[in-house]
Amino acid sequence: MDMLAFSGCTRGCTEEEAEELKQLRYAFPWWKEKEIVSDEKRSQGLCPLTPEEAALILQALGIEKDMQIYIASGDIYGSERRLAALRTAFPKIVKKEMLLDPKELQQFQNHSSQMAALDFIVSTTSNIFIPTYDGNMARLVEGHRRYGGYKKTIQLDRRALVGLLDLHQNRTLSWDEFSAAVRELHEGRIGQPAHRRVIEDKPKEEDYFYANPHECLCESARCEP
Repeated sequence: MDMLAFSGCTRGCTEEEAEELKQLRYAFPWWKEKEIVSDEKRSQGLCPLTPEEAALILQALGIEKDMQIYIASGDIYGSERRLAALRTAFPKIVKKEMLLDPKELQQFQNHSSQMAALDFIVSTTSNIFIPTYDGNMARLVEGHRRYGGYKKTIQLDRRALVGLLDLHQNRTLSWDEFSAAVRELHEGRIGQPAHRRVIEDKPKEEDYFYANPHECLCESARCEP
C-alpha cells in the first residue's frame, strides 16, 4: 500500500482553538513553554506546518494526489475546518482509527505510549515519511528508516519554507517558482547516507544520534560513505 506518513500545527486557529491549546500547555507539567509567540517561533522555523501549509508543500514536492496520507495522532491540531485544505488536495487521508477495527483499537485506548507505538509502526513502514517537527518521535522514526535501508524521509527545512510560503501567499512567487524552490531546497534532505555532524563543545547543536546513527551503519572501519 502506497502511503506517506505525515506529522504536522496551530497557525490559523480560531481564538477558541488557540485558548484550548494554551490550556493544554498549562495542564501538562512536562510542557515547559506555556506562553508562545507563534509568529516569532514560526519565523525561526520552530513551528510545525499548518494543514494548509502542508498541502502546499506536499504538492510542491510532487506528492501524488491519490497517495494515502497518514496523520499521526495529535500532530495536526484542529477540527475538520483546519484539515479542509489538506483533505481537498489529498482526499485519501487516514488515521489509526480508520486502519484498525474499533474493537482492535480499544485495547490501546488510554495508553498513550501504545497509541504512539501504532504511529511509529505506520511511520517506519510507509513509503515516504515527512515530519513537520523535530520531536523525539520524528527523530526516532527517521533513524529507524535510515537503519532499515535509507527509506525516503524528507527532512523539511521549516525556516526556509516559512519565507517561501509567505512569498507565494503574497503572490511574490508564482506556483512554478515556489514549487521549484521547494524541490531544490530538499534535494539533499531525503534521508540518504550522510556523516553525522558532531560538535564536541556544543553537543546540543550536533546531529541527533538516534535520527542519524551513521556510525552504526558504516561498513568500513573509517566510516567512509
